[in-house]
Amino acid sequence: MYALTPARCNLPPLRRAPCRQAASTTTTSTTITTTQNPAALGRRAAANPDYDSLRSTWQHRAWTAAGTAAVLSSLSASASLAASDGASYAPLVVSAVAAYSLADLATGVYHWLVDNYGSPSTAVFGAQIAAFQGHHRVPATITHRDPCNNLHALACAAAFLLPPTDLALSAAHAPASAHAFAATFAACVVLSQQSHAWAHESRRRLPPAVLALQAAGVLVSRAQHGRHHRPPYDTNYCIVSGMWNGVLDQYRVFEALEMVIFFRTGIRPRSWDETQAEWREEDVVDAATAGDDADSS
Repeated sequence: MYALTPARCNLPPLRRAPCRQAASTTTTSTTITTTQNPAALGRRAAANPDYDSLRSTWQHRAWTAAGTAAVLSSLSASASLAASDGASYAPLVVSAVAAYSLADLATGVYHWLVDNYGSPSTAVFGAQIAAFQGHHRVPATITHRDPCNNLHALACAAAFLLPPTDLALSAAHAPASAHAFAATFAACVVLSQQSHAWAHESRRRLPPAVLALQAAGVLVSRAQHGRHHRPPYDTNYCIVSGMWNGVLDQYRVFEALEMVIFFRTGIRPRSWDETQAEWREEDVVDAATAGDDADSS
């Protein structure tokens, strides 16, 4: 579809030297050091889930509570407006479904950006970039994070952005459906990290309700997201339901954007470079997708 695609194949890959620095993690009983393959940390984390970095702190819980309160407040404002106007609740449902769909697209765009551009030193987004890069090296770790540890960063964003959004909507006398859209969009974006974690979890550890939602396409499935963790790691970026992944990948939307960015700025996305072998954690990815493949056969 895109005439510029062949140029991408002719660009020489950049070889990045592997990091030699040891990464150390200390638990209450033992200190674990990895110097060669970061995937080993994921396997050790699975066997030793009591890592301080995976536990929720009071700050994590506070930000998650604040984000939850912001979402509930916005939903309450929406319901109150609808009740006071005597209007039908149908527009609220339509707005919520639209927000759910666009949240999936938004997580895909954001995921693509932090996977491919910037560095840990990038202003504002550096921590998120480092976290996503670390996740690619040790994908299993996300399944051992406490919920608030996993959700607090996005909940913090919701706590800061949703209340002023609601105030602006109220000042503009926006309908109840606008508040419903904002609240649902924020909730889906925050909870995308939980659906992301479930997409890495083994079938036997998932609740039946989650398995049913994944099978129905309401939540991104383990098989679909597992393909994102296979070389060259440039597909299936959306992590709410994954409904946009097929369209974005079929029409090479991100590939086209990468070409535009490269020819205008000279900046290469990370997915163009030679992939580090340890980025694919074979046992985790294959175990996560084997059940889905078997179910679909």
